[in-house]
Amino acid sequence: MTTAPHGARPVSRHATADLLARHDVSGPRYTSYPTAVEFHDGLTADDYARRLAAADALGPDAPLSLYVHLPFCQERCLFCGCHVIITKHRDVAAPYLELLKREITMVAERLPHRRRFAQLHLGGGTPTYYEPAQLTDLLQHLLAHFEPLPGAELAIEVDPRVTTIAHLDALADLGFNRVSMGVQDLTPDVQEAIGRIQTLEQTKRLIDHARTRGFRGINVDLIYGLPLQTEETFEQTVNAVIGLGVDRAAVYSFAFVPWVRGHQKKLEESDFPDASTKLRLFALARERFLEAGYEPIGMDHFARPDDELGRAKHEGRLRRNFQGYAVIPGDDVIGLGISAIGDVRGAYVQNEKKLSTYEESVLAGQLPVARGVARDADDDVRRTVIHELMCNFQLDIPQVERQFGIAFASYFAEDLRLLEPHVRDGFATVSPTRIAVTPVGELIVRNIAMCFDRYMREKHAADAKPVFSRTV
Repeated sequence: MTTAPHGARPVSRHATADLLARHDVSGPRYTSYPTAVEFHDGLTADDYARRLAAADALGPDAPLSLYVHLPFCQERCLFCGCHVIITKHRDVAAPYLELLKREITMVAERLPHRRRFAQLHLGGGTPTYYEPAQLTDLLQHLLAHFEPLPGAELAIEVDPRVTTIAHLDALADLGFNRVSMGVQDLTPDVQEAIGRIQTLEQTKRLIDHARTRGFRGINVDLIYGLPLQTEETFEQTVNAVIGLGVDRAAVYSFAFVPWVRGHQKKLEESDFPDASTKLRLFALARERFLEAGYEPIGMDHFARPDDELGRAKHEGRLRRNFQGYAVIPGDDVIGLGISAIGDVRGAYVQNEKKLSTYEESVLAGQLPVARGVARDADDDVRRTVIHELMCNFQLDIPQVERQFGIAFASYFAEDLRLLEPHVRDGFATVSPTRIAVTPVGELIVRNIAMCFDRYMREKHAADAKPVFSRTV
């Protein structure tokens, strides 16, 4: 195999694909640690209430992050792995907004001294499934209870097929300043295969207007490994996205998990690109984005060097949560809406996934908690190590030792042994003070992070049934 020299950025798509092929295994994305497969129903609404009280005790100088889940979509995209509700009847979806407002009020009542946020993210589903006036009403209610800090990030995920100029105007008037647009692929036959017909013009129109309204960090999502994708057509999609001048791009591996998302069984597996082609799809995307001047963020994100994500990477202050990479995260994450996940005072907390049970809890005045997991001391130190490697590609060992009161080499002796093959292959370097992922190692950073994952080692490594998607 030919790789880029040590310390140089690997851009050859052929070398990249060869490297990925040798390290494509099942593994987590590490939006959390422990990951969601460790969640259980033993964590209750009472537990959550106690943690909210502990969070409130930190006072107004500790900012929050807020996530609001709006699950409704007009049509189902067959590739989708999100928790969604499909209906063309918008009157069915309207009562959900009132439930959300009740939950917002309930949570705010438990945080009387802690109402300021650094990050607000609306995800789905399709948040812009709702009319601008409906979103405005919901968000005015939220902003009446929680206050954005100066410079706060207010972000929304949108589907260009249903998002209008009026939507962007309403959001801008409320202070929203970041938008992420799903594109996936611009090739007509791929779009038909996955049930998502969307033109380049639809996306460009929204991007152009978002810029006039002051949105920054404009992101586009692409997916590789979809049915009927070829290197030629996917490169055309990537070039078109670069031509739009987006600030950020995410290039995700298609997570084919039909045992979790039954609708994916409708996809023709014979139409999927074979394993080697799929790897080349990502390799060519990475090559094109780097050639266009974008910085790699984690394994599968790219940002312009002057974008906030690019600057944060160079300054070593990237963070990661269920909404992806964050520049100004809060000390605690509050999840609102069905299936939403929060991270409050040492525990991940997930709301009810089923609308009827969510409604029942909220109408009864109860926090709609379904499950979660409380982190122990070992989880916390491993979470820090994994997220530093995933986000900033390096780890300050003395800092970890001071923060957690451990002797790193002995505490992580087994983990460091698992890391040794990656060091020998030039994917990471280890010294008494620092672990660093090399530029070529950035491509397999999930694999490197897995060396420090106790749950993978003890519970999931030998599972016959798939638990995670592939790392590539």
